[in-house]
Amino acid sequence: MWGVSTSAHQVEGGNTNQWSVWELENAKSLAARAVYHYEDLPNWPSIARQAKRPDNYVSGKAVDHYRLFREDFDLVKKLQMNTFRFSIEWSRIEPEEGAWSKDAIKHYHDYFDELSKREITPVVTLFHFTLPIWFTEKGGFEYRKNVRYFTRFVEKVIDEFGKDIKWIITINEPDVYVNESYLQHHWPPAKNSRAVGLKVLENLILAHKQAAKLIHAKNRRFKVSMAYNISYNFGGDDSVLSQWSANRLQNLSHYTLWRTKASIDFIGLNYYFSNRVYGYRVHNPDQRVSDLGWDMQPGDLRYVLEDLTEQYQKPILITENGLADAKDEHRQWWLAQTIQAMQAAIGARVDLLGYIHWSLLDNFEWDKGTWPKFGLFEVDYKTMKRTPRKSAIALARTLKSIRSKA
Repeated sequence: MWGVSTSAHQVEGGNTNQWSVWELENAKSLAARAVYHYEDLPNWPSIARQAKRPDNYVSGKAVDHYRLFREDFDLVKKLQMNTFRFSIEWSRIEPEEGAWSKDAIKHYHDYFDELSKREITPVVTLFHFTLPIWFTEKGGFEYRKNVRYFTRFVEKVIDEFGKDIKWIITINEPDVYVNESYLQHHWPPAKNSRAVGLKVLENLILAHKQAAKLIHAKNRRFKVSMAYNISYNFGGDDSVLSQWSANRLQNLSHYTLWRTKASIDFIGLNYYFSNRVYGYRVHNPDQRVSDLGWDMQPGDLRYVLEDLTEQYQKPILITENGLADAKDEHRQWWLAQTIQAMQAAIGARVDLLGYIHWSLLDNFEWDKGTWPKFGLFEVDYKTMKRTPRKSAIALARTLKSIRSKA
């Protein structure tokens, strides 16, 4: 499986959910704080104007994928890919409690039909950070009793679209959602409460388990997982403190996987970076950094894959992997290093199902807006024109070569 990954709110446009409400309420303050948050980034001069504009933080039409999905699926094929990961937007399917939208359901039926026509395998995400407004008014995942609303949505999705689905991600990066929304208060509901955050994490784990049980009861042909955000954490020296701190970070990044391992058919892996630990702090080499300031060590993916295989003995699907790189200076190198890391891991007996890159298109990057450019295709936000970056063309050639040798 070779593919690309998206999420509904980041690409569709026109969504009405807890994020669309929050971003309108906070756009001005996010713009005002941009200098404080981002002026240390090496690319600040090139993003400053955009980052200081409030409209940068409003998703609006996003990249208009809701309307242009057929053209975007053609781009997937041009990349020589056969897999597409996306999320079904709960707030579209159930805009009011208990009221299912016929128009939204028809749209996603058309969506699956167009993927099938192109022989593109869907990987479906059921929760990718966005929630219906009515659900958040009930307290969202802060309350255990609300999990039943999510499982009801899951059942509706399976009943409507199950014939077109095999691969399912119930919840994307629950630990990231909790950290950003309840510990760092960067995302809605922007609460600063460790106690509430831990409760939400427990309820997300419960929601996944109940969803997995429901889905498997429908049919065992469904393959279910979460998308786990797992980094590679290692000690920068041999000191006891460095090794202990690195192990602690590693255990934390595995927490939700360890809690849910019995309910999954494969491991959905989101890998973006490594952490080199000296003492009790992360000190990365930062020889190459992305536009978000993340230290880039794509080759360390190999060690994550081997470690996951050793600990859990399950097949692995890389569900996200990529970088913000507006000038496309590092992406081709990143992809080459990533492919080499996967080859090495396969040689070490890792059962690797596939690789899904983040992302097909430039998109709305949550509280940062549209200035981080993750897309293999650049998007002109005025015309919505998609233009392949050089790295995308190189990747397509590589995949064509791989297929010719298979």
